[in-house]
Amino acid sequence: MRRHLVLVAAAAVAFALPAATATAAEPTAFETSLTKALAGPSLSLARTSAVAVDLATGTVLFAHNASLPVAPASNEKLPVAWTALTQLGPGYRFHTEVYGVGERAGPSWDGDLVLKGFGDPTLTAADLDRLASVIRGRGILTVTGRIRGDESFYDAKRGAAGWKPGWVGIESPPLSALVVDRARGWPALSPPLLAAREFRDALVRRGVTVAGRPGLGVAPAMAVSLASDTSEPLSRLVVHMNHESDNFYAEMLLKQLAAAAGQVGTSPGGARLVLAAMHEAGIPVEGVRIVDGSGLSSLDRLPAQAVVGVIGAGLADPSIRTSFLGSLAVAGVSGTLSDRLPTLRGRVKGKTGTTSLACSLSGVIGGTLAFAVVENGSPVSSWSARAAQDRFVTVLAGSSGVLASAPG
Repeated sequence: MRRHLVLVAAAAVAFALPAATATAAEPTAFETSLTKALAGPSLSLARTSAVAVDLATGTVLFAHNASLPVAPASNEKLPVAWTALTQLGPGYRFHTEVYGVGERAGPSWDGDLVLKGFGDPTLTAADLDRLASVIRGRGILTVTGRIRGDESFYDAKRGAAGWKPGWVGIESPPLSALVVDRARGWPALSPPLLAAREFRDALVRRGVTVAGRPGLGVAPAMAVSLASDTSEPLSRLVVHMNHESDNFYAEMLLKQLAAAAGQVGTSPGGARLVLAAMHEAGIPVEGVRIVDGSGLSSLDRLPAQAVVGVIGAGLADPSIRTSFLGSLAVAGVSGTLSDRLPTLRGRVKGKTGTTSLACSLSGVIGGTLAFAVVENGSPVSSWSARAAQDRFVTVLAGSSGVLASAPG
């Protein structure tokens, strides 16, 4: 039943859009006003993709270059969030493990301790301190070997294809299955080595003597699990990811999709799963190219009709609707929309996105009116694009009566 609901909502968008595009030669006054709203200084309508759909009926209210492959900026995070919620579930939690390699000898662990990361983007020094407390609580007072960091759950690529040089460490911390405090201290040391060092320090603070220096390694299959840490549920993580447009969370989540499916966690592996999930749900994938999770990559392409399809699928699925909708920023209230659309305060929920090549805004008005506007340029004028997006949403909301009922 859940999959059926998703398919019905998404298919309505997918099949209705071509018809709407075909009638664009004879625009209504309403369509003309929306097209006019999209125009602005230094903006190209030829490089703009925009769609508005009434999800309650499946009626396409507006479509301009609906299937145009455009760089989406951070609207890329929407299909990643949707796929993660559907494939992993809102209650999914990342975890981090401490394994013992060797054997226990009274108060001593004869051998190494391996801190293995399973992709938790929220892992902090405080979490490692709690893990150290568990080790001390087991009566282990000495580790004769080393503390090793294990990042083998993912590949060791620190960024993604299509990123500008220097973006790793600026637009996103370096990617790794084992990252503590967003890899503070990189690039002097690799993320897993930083984590191993931090865990060693935490053990020492707890009164555990460690003989060897921190290092790298892979926990063997026969290693003994000695302590474990878990993150908050995915439903909470996607709120932060989309409200604050956190690139790091999105990239880690994309790799996690592949790793959770039994592969090594890679960006291309996760991207294939996102595209497959969209296709299975009936979301239009014409022109879609998923390269990274955040939208930083200049190689990403996500037409407006695909964005609206994802929104429709997210709202149609009762098992993820609350989590998906709750992950969107609220106009005039929260996240990246906190200072936008003040006349529609609380009535619009959406996802913004800005790079030098793209500026985007998508979301839902009043619960059932979904929209997406993605504008590209070389570079794009972000201030002009945001103004156009806000005009577009305001006109759209007024047509549905939302503007008239919005608080002053």
